[in-house]
Amino acid sequence: MTPLLDVRELVVRYGDFTAVDRVSFPVGAGETLALNGPSGCGKSSTALAVLQLRRPDAGEVLFEGRELTTLTERELRPIRPRMQPVFQDPYGSLSPRHRIRDAVAEPLKVQGRWNDTDGPTRVAELLDRVGLDPSYGDRHPHELSGGQCQRAGIARALASEPRLLVLDEPVSALDPSVRAGVLNLLADLQDDLGLGYLFICHDRAVVRHFADRAIEMREGRVTSG
Repeated sequence: MTPLLDVRELVVRYGDFTAVDRVSFPVGAGETLALNGPSGCGKSSTALAVLQLRRPDAGEVLFEGRELTTLTERELRPIRPRMQPVFQDPYGSLSPRHRIRDAVAEPLKVQGRWNDTDGPTRVAELLDRVGLDPSYGDRHPHELSGGQCQRAGIARALASEPRLLVLDEPVSALDPSVRAGVLNLLADLQDDLGLGYLFICHDRAVVRHFADRAIEMREGRVTSG
């Protein structure tokens, strides 16, 4: 079966420094693959290259069987909604000027799927789906806790109806008790929606609990897994 995501011999360089050195892995639909390793090992650079937010210097990124690295930005535009990031900083990923409902609605508007009749209902459904009362849509990010704000970020990602979530340290900034709730939410969403997860994490205990498979990275290379 063709993997949802298939990364082959990926290379990312910053000047003379090689941040990602011939990294390869597949991720299946409904599967969580963790990239584990210390800070600076190339995990986040790999995630950015998978999302084509930082174009790789070599290698291939196949998503749903289509090679992405050769596509123009215009050709990538219809694909991007199906590959969504969830970042480490729950506050930094949402504009402080916008209410939560506007942040969740933005992907629908950008993709031309918003209308004033059904749109607000869809936003309320997304907030409810991630465990937030729809009334939280009237608040700004600073009025939410870190865990609530991360749930809002997940709702925003789900608005695009993705197949793959790239989760870059999504719980590392949260308190342990809150962390468990967000991980349980992600597990439930995966079960319900068949999402594939590329899970970036430095905490081996979290990886053992959450991931189906893990690969270890050191100095830009895969060392195990």
